[in-house]
Amino acid sequence: MMYFCKMVTIKVFPFNPFYENTYLLSDETGECIIIDPGCHNSEEEEELKSYIAKNNLRPVKLLNTHCHLDHVFGNPFVAETWKLQLEIHPDEMGTLESFPMVCQVYGFNGKIQPKPILTLEEGQQVKFGNTSLDILFTPGHSPGSVCFYSVKEKFAICGDVLFQGSIGRTDLPGGDHETLLKSIREKLFPLPDDVKIYSGHGNFTKIGIEKKTNPFVGENN
Repeated sequence: MMYFCKMVTIKVFPFNPFYENTYLLSDETGECIIIDPGCHNSEEEEELKSYIAKNNLRPVKLLNTHCHLDHVFGNPFVAETWKLQLEIHPDEMGTLESFPMVCQVYGFNGKIQPKPILTLEEGQQVKFGNTSLDILFTPGHSPGSVCFYSVKEKFAICGDVLFQGSIGRTDLPGGDHETLLKSIREKLFPLPDDVKIYSGHGNFTKIGIEKKTNPFVGENN
């Protein structure tokens, strides 16, 4: 799947058995960022690599909205292939450190995760090419979940915080239902109604639609 904004191209790769949405954002400069690489096998790794080569893109950042296993399988591949340092929110360090144990629970052979830098804090921006994304701190699904919001292009990459007609699960370690609802109501719902939300699974949605109809956190709740 591919979406075109005014200046930014959003390429979506549904990877791994969880059908996790890996996002690659690029602009007219050819620079790109990779968010939540979930590529879990050599075929998925090659799909990501081939797209980047075919479009003459230059990856400059590796980011995680949060560090649940389906969103980080491809971190080692991306970090090694393009010599990038993983960036996460400081509160997500514990989730990343639990990756080997969680892989054992689910029966996966996960590669050793790269050592991250803890740079994704609210009030900061992610910049690539001519593009800037605001960082929104949206815990609840996990302790250090963040969203990447483009004011100019009116979209947000939100991991597993908010979905089309649903919200992120909060029964995993570090999850908290009330914290998640607060994050959505205080950080996402104040955004303009026409802002598109690109989630960690499934299709995109819009803020205005979720404010009105989301059965978990919409106007009727």
